[in-house]
Amino acid sequence: MEAGLLEIYVKAVIPTSGGSAVFIGNEEKVFVIYVDQTVGSAITMFQKGLVKERPQTHDLLANILLALGAKVERVIINDLKERVYFARLIIVAENEISERKILEIDARPSDSIAVATQQDAPIFISHKVWEQVEDMSEVLRRIEEGSDPAPEEPMEGH
Repeated sequence: MEAGLLEIYVKAVIPTSGGSAVFIGNEEKVFVIYVDQTVGSAITMFQKGLVKERPQTHDLLANILLALGAKVERVIINDLKERVYFARLIIVAENEISERKILEIDARPSDSIAVATQQDAPIFISHKVWEQVEDMSEVLRRIEEGSDPAPEEPMEGH
């Protein structure tokens, strides 16, 4: 694994008036990435193992990867600039003679998190970004207890 990365997990997806707040982190800290409602719903659906009657956009990507003999190996949230997160999808493809090809693709963190959740791939964050994010663990705890509403944020950073 690349040095300078921490593994993180989706802790909760909370609907907001403008979309969804994805709380993501580990035991040390939790932060929020705001995503549009369709991606928030997709992440929730993948977490619960639900299947839609017809394939959705993330299903299409997964089906294309499968047809190409590829899979998402991991996701890395690698940058944060002016409240906008950046991520990379690390995809591994193997051909019929077991030659491996690794692709690194720029992608929105929201889509990356959805695809990683769907394919049960790990999500990582760079130490540089980790040091910049605000700890929202207490906010998540209060939301889960019902004493706080979900935080509202403009639809930046997804």
